Amino acid sequence: QVQLVESGGTWVQIGGSLRLSCVVSGFNTGDDAVAWFRQSPGKEREGVACRSRDDDHVYYADSMKGRVTISGDDRNNTVYLQMDSLKPEDTGVYFCAASTLRYSLCIKWTPAHWGQGTQVTVSS
Repeated sequence: QVQLVESGGTWVQIGGSLRLSCVVSGFNTGDDAVAWFRQSPGKEREGVACRSRDDDHVYYADSMKGRVTISGDDRNNTVYLQMDSLKPEDTGVYFCAASTLRYSLCIKWTPAHWGQGTQVTVSS
């Protein structure tokens, strides 16, 4: 059974940085990928960044491009999202997601599995 457990969400000042973590278990195929999504209050959930495990290729959505970096530690089955220059509009719940199909997740932003989410609040 696939499990995705996010952590690292908290309150952060405007302009600050934050790193989120996602531990993935029960998931070990050749073409799998893990992504981060976010859902801000009153808005639809949207993709932020995606990473394919076999070649470490990364993809970024326009939502936070230039301010986020996705990376992975495959030995520890953990994917990170480093967020910088945070703005109040970045406030929301950040979700980790996974799929066995890189194209579906990193191009179509359609995951097969979701984590529970972690809250990020950006304010002064």
